[in-house]
Amino acid sequence: MKCPFCQRLETEVIETRDSEDNATTRRRRACIHCGKRFTTYERVEVEPLIVIKKDKRREQFNREKLQRGILKAGEKTTLSLDSINSLVDKVERELRGADTSEIESQKIGRTVARELKKIDKLAYIRFASVFRQFVDLEDLEKELKKIS
Repeated sequence: MKCPFCQRLETEVIETRDSEDNATTRRRRACIHCGKRFTTYERVEVEPLIVIKKDKRREQFNREKLQRGILKAGEKTTLSLDSINSLVDKVERELRGADTSEIESQKIGRTVARELKKIDKLAYIRFASVFRQFVDLEDLEKELKKIS
C-alpha cells in the first residue's frame, strides 16, 4: 500500500476491523519511512447482475424490487420479514454463484418459487399466480394439486 504522504510502498497494518455487516474491512496503517498513519478500507468488488426480461430488455438486478414482490406475496400470511430477507439473501447468493452475470428473469422467478414453496404454501401460490401468469382457474387448480 502506497503511503499518501511520502508515496513510499512500505507500510504496515497496525489495526484491522470489520464493519458491522462484514462487507468492508477497515485497516489502520503506518508508513515505515515517514511514520505517519492513515486508514484504508477494503471491500469485495462484485460485478453487477443483469436481469434479462421476457421481452429481452436488460436491467440491473434490484434486490429491493425482488423483496417487494415477495413481501406482496406474503401479505396476510405467516411469512416473517426475517424469512423474506433470508430468502432474498439466498436467491441473490445463488444468482451470484452462477457462471454468468446475466440472468433470465424466469430463472429468478423459478428460484424464488422453489424456496417459497418450502416455507409458505400460500405465499408460493400468490407468487406463482403472478410469475406463471395463471390464465384461468384450471391453471391455479393444477398448481394447488401439485403442492397438496
